[in-house]
Amino acid sequence: MRTAQRRAVALAALLVTALAALALPSVVRAATADDPAPAAPPEPFGADCRTSVRGSHVIAYCHNPYPDTDRVRLHTECARWWDIDADAAPVEVGPAQTVRLTDRCWKEVRAVWVTHEKAGAPPAPERRRGAVPGTS
Repeated sequence: MRTAQRRAVALAALLVTALAALALPSVVRAATADDPAPAAPPEPFGADCRTSVRGSHVIAYCHNPYPDTDRVRLHTECARWWDIDADAAPVEVGPAQTVRLTDRCWKEVRAVWVTHEKAGAPPAPERRRGAVPGTS
């Protein structure tokens, strides 16, 4: 008799679990039906830039494969303390365009990088190295 009762309880538990599993997706769908659609991923942006350093000369080639215009700037940090670091003026790279940016130090180059910003955005404020923000 005990075996028959255990089987009946197990069958009842299995039946309740199966019914709950079948009912759950409709409850979840009903609860999430009014939720807004997920946000679209951001559109790709930014020119692909390749930099090279030869002695004290720096060259960067930037190609923009995207439909939005990218504003790029070449930044050069010189190795010697007395050598002046340079932040080039922004150059707009239109869709399917390639631009060449150059710069140089008197002696060795410590670091080179290119920054990007959307062409419709206002340009970033010019900052001299060592300058305190808010003062000119």
